[in-house]
Amino acid sequence: MVPHIVFYCAWQVQTGFGRTGSHFWGFQGHDVIPDMVTMAKGIGNGFPMGAVITSPEIAASFTKGVHFNTFAGNPVASAVASAVLDTIIEDGTQKNSLDVGTYLMTELAKLRDKYEIIGDVRGKGLQIGVEMIKDKTSREPLPPEDMAEIFEDVKDMGVLIGKGGVYGQIFRIKPPMCITKEDADFFVEVFNKSVHNYMERR
Repeated sequence: MVPHIVFYCAWQVQTGFGRTGSHFWGFQGHDVIPDMVTMAKGIGNGFPMGAVITSPEIAASFTKGVHFNTFAGNPVASAVASAVLDTIIEDGTQKNSLDVGTYLMTELAKLRDKYEIIGDVRGKGLQIGVEMIKDKTSREPLPPEDMAEIFEDVKDMGVLIGKGGVYGQIFRIKPPMCITKEDADFFVEVFNKSVHNYMERR
């Protein structure tokens, strides 16, 4: 009989490096300690780099087999990652994520109160979701083609956002962590205009 093992791995691609504002790692806001943390992209700020952090006990288990990676231990990638971590700390991007993220969510909440089709604004720091619905009575998700209209309008005005959610009804707002309040104001103005344009066509 094979023993059942519970293993928790935190994937810190989008919620790591201070993006949530209150914590350096997203999992820290949920009172859990993962067995392993994997990360990429953010640690190299665009330079190809990945990392795995785990306990000494789990790391020791890797000696029981042969593990090979052509790029493992790359000194240039390691130097880049170290510089990125230094910059995050020195520039205070985690605090900026908290401050500008809180400001941005407050401004987006005003649009939620203004428009029937914005159902919710939620998130932490600069990891924000804006839920789009048909109306506040039914709370049904805004259809994909309607989401695409707003999405394309925002893009045409110079801002890139993402989409997510079970029904694709959430606009995902994850700007660079060096964003300013002026940048946030620009985004809110663009998003407001895009939603307004959609409502006029509806």
